[in-house]
Amino acid sequence: MKRNQTVYRLSLAGLFTALAVVGSFISIPVGGSKCAPVQHMVNIFGAVLLGPFYNVGIAFTASLLRNLLGLGSLMAFPGSMLGALCCGLAHRFFKRLSLTCLAEALGTSLLGGLAAYPVAKLLMHLNVAGTFVYVVPFFLSTAVGSALAFFVLAALKKCGILPHIPVIPGK
Repeated sequence: MKRNQTVYRLSLAGLFTALAVVGSFISIPVGGSKCAPVQHMVNIFGAVLLGPFYNVGIAFTASLLRNLLGLGSLMAFPGSMLGALCCGLAHRFFKRLSLTCLAEALGTSLLGGLAAYPVAKLLMHLNVAGTFVYVVPFFLSTAVGSALAFFVLAALKKCGILPHIPVIPGK
């Protein structure tokens, strides 16, 4: 039984990673970053179905692949990973979709936006205006992705499909 759970989780994580990478073709360039709303939608799907730690792994792998393929910037790492962790933890403790989406938006925009500043300054050698310069662009991106995830998951729940998607206990 344990092996089947691992295969299921890894398969779903791979599917979500692929969705995030392919979805990065839909991006909004803002300053030195490329805001990808599909990544934020994937973060919420991963939080609901896999939990916080797989979710951070998905965000890291998707960010790495996006950078290797030239589809993203280094700022994808702090934005997506902090948002994935926050929404994963929120869903684990509260089990409410609205709070999961809010945690994704706040984690990505506020924490990820603040963490992107040193990445831009020190690693990308960008001349950024201030510490909070990425908070608003990250918020715009995550707001779109979070709203999209909320509506998709709410519709799946209303139609009775979401309860039939296996969620592994102890995620």
